[in-house]
Amino acid sequence: MSQTAYTLQIAVPRPLRTLLSYSHYADAALPVGTRVLVPFGKQQSVGLVISAERAPETDNPDAPFTIKPVDAVLDAMPLPDAHLLELLQWAARYYHHPVGEVIFSALPVALRKPKPLSTRLQKLLVSSTPTAATSPNPARLQLTDEQQQCLHYIQQWNAQIPRRPILLHGITGSGKTEIYLRLIAPLFAAGKQVLVIVPEIGLTPQLLLRFAHFFGDTPMACLHSGLSDGDRLKAWLQARSGAAQIIIGTRSAIFTPAPHLALIVIDEEHDASLKQQEGFRYHARDLAIKRAQMLDIPILMGTATPSLEALYNAQTSRFHYARLERRPGTTRKPDLQIQDTRPFELQAGLTPQSLQAIRATLARGEQIMVFLNRRGFAPTLFCPSCGWHANCDHCSVKMTWHARRNRLVCHHCGAEQTTPLHCPVCKNPQLTTQGQGTERLELTLQTTFPDALVVRIDRDSTSRKGQLEDKLSTVRSNDPLILVGTQMLAKGHDFPNLTLVVIIDIDQSLLSTDYRALERLGQLLVQVAGRAGRADKPGRVILQTSQPDHPLLHQLVGHGYTPFARQLLEDRKRWHLPPFGYQALIRASSTASMEKALDFLEHVSQRLLAADGAGIQRLGPIPAPLEKRANRYRAQLLLGSQQRAALHNALHQLLQHAANLPGRSSVRWSIDIDPIEFS
Repeated sequence: MSQTAYTLQIAVPRPLRTLLSYSHYADAALPVGTRVLVPFGKQQSVGLVISAERAPETDNPDAPFTIKPVDAVLDAMPLPDAHLLELLQWAARYYHHPVGEVIFSALPVALRKPKPLSTRLQKLLVSSTPTAATSPNPARLQLTDEQQQCLHYIQQWNAQIPRRPILLHGITGSGKTEIYLRLIAPLFAAGKQVLVIVPEIGLTPQLLLRFAHFFGDTPMACLHSGLSDGDRLKAWLQARSGAAQIIIGTRSAIFTPAPHLALIVIDEEHDASLKQQEGFRYHARDLAIKRAQMLDIPILMGTATPSLEALYNAQTSRFHYARLERRPGTTRKPDLQIQDTRPFELQAGLTPQSLQAIRATLARGEQIMVFLNRRGFAPTLFCPSCGWHANCDHCSVKMTWHARRNRLVCHHCGAEQTTPLHCPVCKNPQLTTQGQGTERLELTLQTTFPDALVVRIDRDSTSRKGQLEDKLSTVRSNDPLILVGTQMLAKGHDFPNLTLVVIIDIDQSLLSTDYRALERLGQLLVQVAGRAGRADKPGRVILQTSQPDHPLLHQLVGHGYTPFARQLLEDRKRWHLPPFGYQALIRASSTASMEKALDFLEHVSQRLLAADGAGIQRLGPIPAPLEKRANRYRAQLLLGSQQRAALHNALHQLLQHAANLPGRSSVRWSIDIDPIEFS
């Protein structure tokens, strides 16, 4: 019996905005999501079947090209399911990114290679229905009346059709995770799966422990960039087969297939880490909302500091809104104090009052966090004689001195160089540093408090496997110590004996021209302050600044995050900024000159104007705030509109003529939809 001819639409991992057609002869059509090997130019490429249709019985002699056949079928069954591929194709259209790159960026690295799965891994892919989970741990915490009422509302909303996303706005320490656990528990008895997205790798180990304590031996899969390619693939396949009931991961875990998915939870929905900043620039929160909508399942977003977009959606009834305003038991919110730094000589950024508060806290046997969101020893190495600064040769920024390694490091491109023994310009041997990073702060505190343990947690001190867990374990021992940290510690961590938080060097955000800077600062301050006084001991937060009279800072400290955010929303509304308008950022970079990048974006701007750009506001082109990075000169053009459809239509028309844009061959360029970073 002869085989049937099929025409396949296939995605390949190339910057193409269309699918490619290939032929295949078989007894039955290849399932959507099957990996294949296809000819691509003079090479072979892995591809993914997006659709399969019977080919016409007779060839068309007038066809402008011949459809090439598939070279090989790599998998016996599909990997991403049809729903996930539908989501990815929607994402490619919304974010105006090549569809093949979108689809393959969503796969584990091992599946992007033109190799079949091993027999051992194929066994993990065998479809299964999760076994009913063991009963939750009877030692679980008893919900407070407020938590119980909140849970009741959310359960009612989840049963409503059509469903709306739910925003759970709970102050730090109010028990949002307890709500998550109780929403998840009844789903397991029905053999369902749950996807939990967290913004940072550092939050996954403790969340896994919390879930394991509550749910016992319920199968779990963890996905984040810190895993080896093999471990990540194994977890992905366990989720795909349905064997893993709890799937916990960072941003890219939103692309994990789960055939029995019944609930999505986004923890810390406000966090900027949920937005991918390179390549395929998606927002995991927004894709999670779309995925839940496509599957008609509930989605719950929890945070102590909602994004302005989420608050606006709650105000306009696009989201349900649940509130937790109290910490359980006798725990109170910490006492916040603004401390003016101007009258004092600072010691590594700390005022005498802050040092005295640290001393008194140690004497009580309690813990302190000193928060500084800057790594390294000092952000500047310079010559006081001639004014030379250690600038990065590849970027338009100064290099940071890391004392322990005695190296100058660029935190933008990663370039390193040995610290010079003398000024390369005037030969002065007395080079000096300016400013402070976490290394310098750690050394100062060790010198000032020689009997105290000082623990530094930042990206540099936790780069090796197991270091973060070891340091967090030390802090959770509850022994008196001083914790020095960056934003890695700003959220999600629970340190019962930590009663004092000192936050230093926030003035740059207060004075920033980025309209999102104050929102991010408010979120960061509230989250960091929330680490203090989470048990039965009162907490205190000292906020050091040279801008103590800033009105929004006083509103945040005196009235809390919600009035602060409402004021920011009023300001955004006045200027038609998101969420009261829509934006896209077009970036261009060139190795030749800034003029090349600016000229290309000027052609883009003129093309948009000519192609019915009514209602599209253009800001630029201008050099990017970071004008040069990794030997590339960078420029940007910001587009805004009151109508989302108008903005996307303009971008669609632009891309149709992109190949003919003057100067295109001399630049790299990208489109960032709903941008949150402008550096």
